[in-house]
Amino acid sequence: MFTGIVQGKGRIEAIVDGTTIRTLSIELPNTNDLAIGASVAINGVCLTATQIDGPVVNFDVIQETLHRTTIGELVVGSEVNVERSLSFGDEIGGHLLSGHIMGTGRIQMATELGEGMDFQVLVPEEMRKYVLEKGYIGVDGISLTVGEVQDGAFKLHIIPETLRLTTLGQRSIGDAVNLEIDSSTQTIVATVERYLSQHNEASS
Repeated sequence: MFTGIVQGKGRIEAIVDGTTIRTLSIELPNTNDLAIGASVAINGVCLTATQIDGPVVNFDVIQETLHRTTIGELVVGSEVNVERSLSFGDEIGGHLLSGHIMGTGRIQMATELGEGMDFQVLVPEEMRKYVLEKGYIGVDGISLTVGEVQDGAFKLHIIPETLRLTTLGQRSIGDAVNLEIDSSTQTIVATVERYLSQHNEASS
């Protein structure tokens, strides 16, 4: 599990394509006590460390992940958001995330606003029912609060500290971002849908 509080930025040092697996070598901001087999969120995607060489860690990525997330778009030199998995007793500063991406959104607007930035992100149609104003959403592994929601898109109001610690400030119009809806929102929406369905059946 993760919290969406990005701990720093990593850098893609190498990419090696096998028959079915792509191996990413990423320089992480902190590898203290990191062990092979540990889970690390890279741009919000839960990946497993397969080799550790100082600050550079290898991760094997399957084709499904490459197709469903933005991981397949990374190139050597790309910066990525990094969060190591929760340990027992850690503070949960954001909201709980699993690292399982539901889909990708597309940035429609990116505007500097004083020291911060505003973004507008278009959401895939099948995810829109879960995106609620003032709710939580994971964007490239960052725990953020949803702003205004309109016409299948939502706004984000980003403070300078988030821009400094993450890759959001590098995003521009047309870029894709990984999206994860928190589990509590999914549960609430599913419960309401089930109730309404049963109520409609009883009324008919």
